[in-house]
Amino acid sequence: MQETQSPATDDELGNLTQFEFLALSSSLNLADGHARQDLTLGQSRVVEDLPQLWAQAAKQPVDEIEREAIRTYFETLGQHSYPTAEGRVLSCYSSSVAMEIFARSLATVTGRIALVHPTFDNIPDILRGVGLELVAVEEEPLHGGDLPAELLDSVGCLFVTTPNNPTGRVMARERLARLAEQCRDHDVVLTLDTSFRGFDPAAHYDHYEVLQNSGCRWVVIEDTGKLWPTLELKVGWLVSSEHNGLPLGKVYSDILLGVSPLILLMIKRLAEDAAEGGLADLHRFIATNRKIVRDGLAGIPEVTFPDPGSRASVERVHLGSRSGLLVWQELRKHNLFALPCGPFHWARPEEGENCLRIALSRSPSAVEAATKLLRSVLESS
Repeated sequence: MQETQSPATDDELGNLTQFEFLALSSSLNLADGHARQDLTLGQSRVVEDLPQLWAQAAKQPVDEIEREAIRTYFETLGQHSYPTAEGRVLSCYSSSVAMEIFARSLATVTGRIALVHPTFDNIPDILRGVGLELVAVEEEPLHGGDLPAELLDSVGCLFVTTPNNPTGRVMARERLARLAEQCRDHDVVLTLDTSFRGFDPAAHYDHYEVLQNSGCRWVVIEDTGKLWPTLELKVGWLVSSEHNGLPLGKVYSDILLGVSPLILLMIKRLAEDAAEGGLADLHRFIATNRKIVRDGLAGIPEVTFPDPGSRASVERVHLGSRSGLLVWQELRKHNLFALPCGPFHWARPEEGENCLRIALSRSPSAVEAATKLLRSVLESS
């Protein structure tokens, strides 16, 4: 979540949102993962129809609008088995708000949670903020064999980001099924953050079918904010299993009443456009920008790309022996912003010390200009 505040100095910078805050007014803002590219023709038509959508939102019952938006969005991304019973899908202003509601709810039933490492640092920050103790679970064992029974017996929840940010790694269907079985057997709540789901077809299998068949208790956080350049008009959804044991509805009602039906109608229309070819266009767009970055930095000594299979809208660049923070400081002098990766490694920041993360949901011209400038800085360092 981002609060209105004065920009921090370099010495005060801590979480990634503070780094992102500094970049908001820059034409070379490749920091935050929100969509900031130009609207497509189909998306422009949705924006042009906003006055009509406003009139519709004022007349149509909100519960109807919400059901239609949820159905269209979830089914566009392959989630046909999402729960439809009342209270099982809660609409929030953003995924961070959904995360806060989840964290507060979880803290009423457990004091310890296992969390994927690395991942975006506002997830561990929110969890710690409600008093939860965190146990890091590295990606390799998380995507490999069974997790140790002693780990699962020591926590009340296992939290996985898929596709992960910043690595882009997707949890395969078979692996999710096995993790869900383990969580069922150890009475652990399995929680997924799928905010980058839309970018990778490998993440479009029906997660809800897998989860409901497993018999485990589960929570999923969905998010529209990364997909479309809607000037921060977005929806996060908090989805949960029946009899999950968490006071999600109560905590939700403590924080908000609901989200704007106008935004829900806009999301429905954007999801329809995505289903009609817009999603495939987005995948090609991100792939083009990723190629610009990789080709533009090719051949620089020590520079590598640690996530060759990623299809998420972000790209990590390993800088070899160079410090990501020092490179970030040099780039800032040129009004170019990316993210140093230390904070993603929330348990051991030194593991991300030599990486930058670049956002790809930008115009190709901005990505190309930023890549040329980054190359110049790296070659002179």
